[in-house]
Amino acid sequence: MLEEGFWKNLTKPIVGLAPMDGITDAAFRYMVATHGHPDVMFTEFTSVEGIRAGAVRLLEDFRYCEAERPIVAQLFGSDPAAFYIGAVVVAALGFDGADINMGCPAKNVAEKGAGGALIRDPKRAQNIVRQVQTGLRDWSEGISLAEAGVPDSIINLITPTERRLLPVSIKTRIGYDTVMVEDWIRTLLETEPAAISLHGRTLKQGYAGTADWDAIGSAAAIVHAESDTLILGNGDIRTLAQARERSAKYDTDGVLIGRGAFGNPWAFEYREASFKERMEAALEHARYLHTIMPGKGFIRIRKHLLDYCRGADGAKEMRQRLMKVESIADVEAILLQFAS
Repeated sequence: MLEEGFWKNLTKPIVGLAPMDGITDAAFRYMVATHGHPDVMFTEFTSVEGIRAGAVRLLEDFRYCEAERPIVAQLFGSDPAAFYIGAVVVAALGFDGADINMGCPAKNVAEKGAGGALIRDPKRAQNIVRQVQTGLRDWSEGISLAEAGVPDSIINLITPTERRLLPVSIKTRIGYDTVMVEDWIRTLLETEPAAISLHGRTLKQGYAGTADWDAIGSAAAIVHAESDTLILGNGDIRTLAQARERSAKYDTDGVLIGRGAFGNPWAFEYREASFKERMEAALEHARYLHTIMPGKGFIRIRKHLLDYCRGADGAKEMRQRLMKVESIADVEAILLQFAS
């Protein structure tokens, strides 16, 4: 039975922040949540095999704040049994939903049978969805973390929240090396996910070329005719206006914005930020990251800082200096100089 959870309460067209590895960490999501207010947000993908092995550092990927709700934890991997454990952890941490990555094109992910490689392994893909659904249901019905097989190292860092049944969603692509969206979507619909987010490129394309929104539209027609699952399109969307136009044209229930939000948490609003606002936001972003991960975040923050200063006067010099920041003091000195 399809569990809709929070998804049924969202106003259509839904416009959310796409999950992006190395990008949508807690600090980035905080900025988007407080400045852009998308309808739904996703974490970076997190390895279920790593969780099962007790890799406590992965819990950092599951850090979130209340401003981000509804917040969905994204999982990746290839072992269905590990997805069961990952789902229980996600539920215990109080997320609003669990999302399964079936679209990552990274070679080191696909070679392990995870991410977009699952498009070529439909039976395993279905088993993974069902294991996540089972794990979430078992948690809602009272199973303990230990009984679910969660390692002690992970259990010791979790303060369980209220027990509620979470919805499952899937993030995927229109095919592996060719477009096969009709067969693939029907395969996923058999598992009754609450939502499917569909990127309009094949795994082989990676992020090259342009997103095939006609293929997304074909998938949307199937989803609406054959299920109550929601379908969201993704690919080459930069603004809220563009998101809503594409959703209407291709009859999706919504759209996820990805790269359009780089250095631009206002992508979910009908406006462009001024240079001053961007510099202030860059500084806020750096300070927040420093607060939640003191001493660790300045290699991570560099890319985001470069995105904030795109197109600004003196951007080349600013970017060169920002590439070398090692502390919050470095960031403040550079941004305050250029913002003055």
